[in-house]
Amino acid sequence: MSTRFSPQRFAAAVCIGGLLAGCTTAPTRQESTAQPAAPQATQPAPPPGPPATKPGLDRSGSKQVGKASFYADKFSGRKMADGSRMDPRDDNAASKTLPLGTTAKVTNLETGRSAVVTIQDRGPYVKGRIVDLSPATAREIGISRENGVAKVEVTPLSIPQPDGKKPASDAGR
Repeated sequence: MSTRFSPQRFAAAVCIGGLLAGCTTAPTRQESTAQPAAPQATQPAPPPGPPATKPGLDRSGSKQVGKASFYADKFSGRKMADGSRMDPRDDNAASKTLPLGTTAKVTNLETGRSAVVTIQDRGPYVKGRIVDLSPATAREIGISRENGVAKVEVTPLSIPQPDGKKPASDAGR
């Protein structure tokens, strides 16, 4: 048996190791015994300790302070997390932590102006931002295209229960 390189032996070894997608070269009996199969890659063991968990929804009714931004024009008409379409003239908003259906008061801490919004979507996905507002709501509280972002306080007024029902009384009181 020759130990020289041959394209057929190489293709057969690759097929045995499962590295070549769509292999059509079947190794002959002699080739399959001449080359051992390539070792299979294994996944590294997970790190010790408790598994990482995503933060849950905040049903506490606590106020949040952080940055607010507003939806870009390209999101107009797109489906939101609750299944409705984003209307730039509506009072819709996005939050990563407040449950969908939450009604909240958003106050621009720079202008003192407020608006009531309904959380209908998830986001924002930019670090440090706690709420995305519709363009109409952003204008209402004094966030313009020029400044784009403002420091706000979000106060939940009504938070749906885990079963989807609205609470009998307002949250946070």
